Amino acid sequence: MNPYHIFKYVPLSVLQILARIVAWIIVKIPSSSIMRTITINMALVAPALPELQKKSLTKDIVYHQCLTSIESIKSWAMSPEWSIAQIRDVHDKEILLEGLASPNGMLAIVPHLGTWEMMNAWLNQFGSPTIMYKPVKGDMTNDFVLKGRARLNATLVPTDGSGVKAVFKTLKQGGFSIVLPDHVPDPSGGVIVPFFGINTLTSTLASKLANKTKCALVGLSCIRRDDGRGFDIYCYKLDDPALYDRNAETAAFALNQAMQQMIEDECSHYMWGYRRFKHIPTLGNPYTAEKDALAAFIHANHNSMTLDTNKEIQHKKTQSVDG
Repeated sequence: MNPYHIFKYVPLSVLQILARIVAWIIVKIPSSSIMRTITINMALVAPALPELQKKSLTKDIVYHQCLTSIESIKSWAMSPEWSIAQIRDVHDKEILLEGLASPNGMLAIVPHLGTWEMMNAWLNQFGSPTIMYKPVKGDMTNDFVLKGRARLNATLVPTDGSGVKAVFKTLKQGGFSIVLPDHVPDPSGGVIVPFFGINTLTSTLASKLANKTKCALVGLSCIRRDDGRGFDIYCYKLDDPALYDRNAETAAFALNQAMQQMIEDECSHYMWGYRRFKHIPTLGNPYTAEKDALAAFIHANHNSMTLDTNKEIQHKKTQSVDG
């Protein structure tokens, strides 16, 4: 018997208490890998945030990431009906329904925000999506995750050329697929564009699929309610023409901006423990960089962002005067 199956019998409320205890322990160990990653990510994307606020935000991030991990495992152990029952409200559902009705298919854009795994069963009620699946580390863990996802009404395809073709075919037939575009791609499958103001390697898969199929793009997130009683789903209409641009950099940047807006709504629920910025052209890998080199990059990048913002404000003022 796979030991993960014990999660089927432990109430979610008990698992959430355990996750909070783990989060409390992690916060007390700043040298831990996850704390170091979150700290570096916060320094990169929010250099101007006061230290006290940054520490408070880091605690919240660890708290939510631990909860997301335990909730995801619970969802894989349970039936789809159980996961669906955890969904309380769906905000702007008409955006999703409009996307699903598109004759060109729909691509759901799902960043690592909130408990996205809890949303899968609910989303699978609307059809049989084609989803790219990359095996997780450990045979026992991978077997558990695969069996959990096999209960859903989805077609799992590999993250290679054959998988891309399967997703493309699904969209061309008017079906839908789900992608998490904020992962770090192989260099051959990405371009360097800003994400939270940091030039970094970014996947072009979703952008290329959108350009070739003209499918509807809908952003989705599944956020834990403040009262702890279930989850809310948020739907975002992603209709910026730049998302469909033939230029890979233009489209990828537009998608990063769209995801950033989604994340900013619930910043502490994003998986900042993920090493998203591993490929920065002028720095390399910030998670292994020397402390002085990292600090110098953050300072220079912050100054550059401030300068660009001031130029943009001045440009808008000039346009206002001219108008």
